[in-house]
Amino acid sequence: RRLSRRPAVTLLDVFQQHARLRPRRPLLLFQSEVYTFEDVEKLSNRAAWALWRRLELRSGRAVAVFLPNEPAYLWTWLALAKLGCPVACINCNLRGPALLHALQAAGAAALLGSAGERGGIG
Repeated sequence: RRLSRRPAVTLLDVFQQHARLRPRRPLLLFQSEVYTFEDVEKLSNRAAWALWRRLELRSGRAVAVFLPNEPAYLWTWLALAKLGCPVACINCNLRGPALLHALQAAGAAALLGSAGERGGIG
């Protein structure tokens, strides 16, 4: 039913509603760290601001995300959603020709990765 609404209710909409209504409720447990909705909302806002300001990312510009399965992936994805940037999720286990193909197919204006993912293209 939500998807038939115009405009459709997005995952970002649902997240932001929970962040407003339940800011201190735990959202994510990673190793021994707990992140609340409020924590993730603040981190994603900071990430969105940095991506907008430093990389000049604007709505409609696709971004390839090459990050491991860690909390930063969540707030990076939310930040890009807040900016209106489509996300091409690139599997962080790809290397060599497969990685190069995925990046070319994404047609992204930018690539976001972590320091630990360097050197996998060659």
